Amino acid sequence: MTARADTDQALIAAAQRGDASAFDELVRRHTTTMYRVAVRILGNSSEAEDAVQDAWVSAWRSLKRFRGDAAPSTWLYRVVTNAALAQIRRRRPTVPLDVSDEAVGGLFADHRDPEGQAVRNEEATMVHRAIATLEPSQRIPLVLHEFEGMGYEEIAEVLDVGAPALRSRLHRARLALLARLKEMRHG
Repeated sequence: MTARADTDQALIAAAQRGDASAFDELVRRHTTTMYRVAVRILGNSSEAEDAVQDAWVSAWRSLKRFRGDAAPSTWLYRVVTNAALAQIRRRRPTVPLDVSDEAVGGLFADHRDPEGQAVRNEEATMVHRAIATLEPSQRIPLVLHEFEGMGYEEIAEVLDVGAPALRSRLHRARLALLARLKEMRHG
């Protein structure tokens, strides 16, 4: 376990004892990551903000039940993933995809090469649109692995599935993503 995970564990223990400032520190440390996960799952910044709010409320309510079986960050990934899935279940059949620079974290910003910037932004938009078309069972592990850099074991824990099932989901997600991108480029 890393020093930060140890510190997060200490913050959770303090928050479980009623220290609201410890919980505030967890919120400060993890909100950006939780938002990034939610926006990539949902493809919409306002829905992602709602999901993160819901996730923090849920985390606060379930704080007493956190036993430390998983790393605090893994637990928070699970909470925000569940909140994003709840948003998907509540949404109307069509929701516009918001993939602004803010939503993707400005990952492709390079002000010295405006033409290259435009091409990279167009590619990023296409990838995010394609990801948004995947079923949640494929989209979520793909986002957690490819964008958040999580390992198979941690993702399996977040999603409460076995490693073989996770590998299968990721394989199907990559194939589906490639097919969608091909359709978008040629269709």
